[in-house]
Amino acid sequence: MIRTELLGCGAHLVTESMAEARSVTVGVWVGTGSRDEDDAHSGASHFLEHLLFKGTAKWSAADIAESVDEIGGDMNAFTTKEYTAFYIRLLADDLPLGLDVLGAIMTEPALRVDDIDAERQVILDEILMHADEPADFAAEQCTASMFPAHPLGREVLGTPPSVESLDQGEIRSFFDHHYRAGNLVIAAAGDVDHERLALDVEARFAPRSGGAPPPRVPPGHAGQALTVHARPTEQVHLVVGMRCAGRHSPQRWPLAVLNHVLGGGISSRLFQEVRERRGLAYSIWSERIHYEEVGTMTVSVGTAPEHAREVLALVHGELDRMGEKGITARELAVAKGHLRAETLLSLEDSGARMSRIGSSVLLHGQVLGVDEILAKVDAVTVDDVAAVAAALATETRTLSVVGPFDPDAP
Repeated sequence: MIRTELLGCGAHLVTESMAEARSVTVGVWVGTGSRDEDDAHSGASHFLEHLLFKGTAKWSAADIAESVDEIGGDMNAFTTKEYTAFYIRLLADDLPLGLDVLGAIMTEPALRVDDIDAERQVILDEILMHADEPADFAAEQCTASMFPAHPLGREVLGTPPSVESLDQGEIRSFFDHHYRAGNLVIAAAGDVDHERLALDVEARFAPRSGGAPPPRVPPGHAGQALTVHARPTEQVHLVVGMRCAGRHSPQRWPLAVLNHVLGGGISSRLFQEVRERRGLAYSIWSERIHYEEVGTMTVSVGTAPEHAREVLALVHGELDRMGEKGITARELAVAKGHLRAETLLSLEDSGARMSRIGSSVLLHGQVLGVDEILAKVDAVTVDDVAAVAAALATETRTLSVVGPFDPDAP
């Protein structure tokens, strides 16, 4: 059973009781991500994700780690372009301790200067590690090219100059502005009592009342057609990207089907043609991401430099073909079957269910039942997919290249 409630402090609470569960996962979803930062404070959300685990006035970082470890809990966080999430998974009997820890770091973090300076170096190393992965770099470069001069095009981690410049006052100010109850969703799934949890959350977050989701500016003009980064790699890494509908559009359901047919599974057109029939790549895939008012559809592949043009021709040819002819009834059936199983298999534990209900309330303002989601997918027709494929084929295509090429060569 799923229950939602707007608490007196301004936070939204959503819970899902799981009858057979002996564990519970609780998460705090903050409606602020990297797109809500200005250039000078790029990476502030991710920096805070690290810093909140460094302790409070009462809990040191070691105290937190030891307390969670002692009860066999799992505590972590992640940052995206539009939100930041913190969660803890533990046995239901240990929920009071979990709420103490999670509540404390979310409402009264110490944000000590020494901790900030130590974690700054960790994040700078993380940025370098991320840049060392050419496939990741190609994907980030593609997003930046699709959304030039817009926060959606920036990397979540920030840049070395922005991370190096963030000081205690700026980080504290960012926390005080964004980490307030009106910009939070607290989600819990497993062996959980909604009424009792509501009282606990209200007591812990009442001092952080107020706040609201940040205002956002939609991206403007289309991006660059080609961006090449020369790097002495054995493979060339290619990402072809296009804008598509945002997360509130009904087009997201046929886009899910289209993505699976294009490159979302082992039976997909690109996987079968590029890898299985021609042996031109070990891995090729497509994926879609939906932001508030816009989305992206990308195709990613790593291949030998001498095969790059042939692979690109196959990718563009398939996008054009789908735009002209759509998909077959058999492809539709396979994609629906896959999406149905993927949806059901993703709900096997309390952590996955917490993530579903928390992100749904934060991003959509409601939680669709599983049967409702399956009905949305099942209602997609061949004509629906043909329409979004035709629209996608007209979008500007951005090509990101990372590999042993001269960026100035024709």
